[in-house]
Amino acid sequence: MKIYSCETHIDHALEVFVVEQEKFPIMELLPDEEKLSTKCAYCEELALYLVVD
Repeated sequence: MKIYSCETHIDHALEVFVVEQEKFPIMELLPDEEKLSTKCAYCEELALYLVVD
């Protein structure tokens, strides 16, 4: 599971991951080149984080 998230929705993304996967995720900052084109899974803002297992 991968969730791209902006600063506003990172708490929600972490919570959703834990509930659905039943384990703790890894939260990574996106590289600068990906920040320019990747949208948050919950809004239209640019994603800053990637939540993965």
